[in-house]
Amino acid sequence: MSGMLAPEVLVLGASGRVGSGVVAALLEAGSPVLAVARDASRLERLAAMHADEPGLEVMVASVSDDGAAAELARRVSRRPRGLRGVVDATAGVRRTSRLLDQPAPVLTASFEQEVLPHLAAARHLLPLLKRRGGDRYLLAGGPHARCGWAGYGHASVAIAASRMLVQVLHEEAQPLGVRVQMLSIDAPVWTPDNTGRACAGWHGTLGIGRAMVSLLATSSPDARSIVSYADTAGERPPGMLGRDFAAVLDAASGTPGPGWAA
Repeated sequence: MSGMLAPEVLVLGASGRVGSGVVAALLEAGSPVLAVARDASRLERLAAMHADEPGLEVMVASVSDDGAAAELARRVSRRPRGLRGVVDATAGVRRTSRLLDQPAPVLTASFEQEVLPHLAAARHLLPLLKRRGGDRYLLAGGPHARCGWAGYGHASVAIAASRMLVQVLHEEAQPLGVRVQMLSIDAPVWTPDNTGRACAGWHGTLGIGRAMVSLLATSSPDARSIVSYADTAGERPPGMLGRDFAAVLDAASGTPGPGWAA
């Protein structure tokens, strides 16, 4: 029966601002989702928001270091579904301060929270993704990686390092047949929680999620390592992942659809 299951997309940081939008867009497109986050209560709220979606499963786990990422990879490897893709929507804690006002270890901490978890996740999930049939590994990039973010200098430097990390991983993953890309989100993200201080030009979470779905789609021609969210327009993808899911359901009911191979 496991061969009849549609492959899922693993979303890291699924209960966060960007991650929750990615989960919603994937479900909208008809894709099964494995939503991973560290906070069990926030994952429960995410599951409650999509209580009518049978394709959503949640898992409490972390990629904060190599050990945690390796354990996550082991747990995912035991799952019955294949793995279509990975979306890393994790982000470090971003506190406002001037670089010149803080000692050097504060910048070190920013790297440890913002950059190193991306590397730990990629080290253990990229090989697993290839073994389980997937070929897309996406990361969400924060704003102002190429110019300073006023008051958030530590975050700007760390986000810029994450951008370079993706460009290196993009090259190193090519022999695996996996495309690594970053969706560069060039402005803060609007949510119902920050409506009172949101400004014009902030991005909605569902639009970002739909842009991620577009990059995950098999038909996507974009091979750049860094893709600006502004280039994608956040338009609703036309059932890109749903076609695969529908084929599996047709086969399970004994009426194989186009493109289904037993």
